[in-house]
Amino acid sequence: MKVFTQSVNFNADIELIELVETKVLSLTKFHDKIVDAEVFLKVQKTSDKENKITEVKLNIPGSELMVKRDTKTFEEGINLAIDSLKRQLKRSKEKHRDSLIS
Repeated sequence: MKVFTQSVNFNADIELIELVETKVLSLTKFHDKIVDAEVFLKVQKTSDKENKITEVKLNIPGSELMVKRDTKTFEEGINLAIDSLKRQLKRSKEKHRDSLIS
């Protein structure tokens, strides 16, 4: 699976990009046919403390899954997004399996 990471309004350091790739690649345990992933890390210029936006889009055959999280840190955002995507992938796989059985 290919992971595309893009940072908007700031330059992401190597550790952050590696963390994102590691977390996203761990999703292959839950769905083996993930085509690719696009990750957008954005800093919103507001007075809010939760100004870090993490968006993750997964392309799987027949569908795409998208998660967006506003958090204080990108690390927290990627962890929440990955947890949400794990649930979505499990649900998607169960629906696919159920449609094959019926």
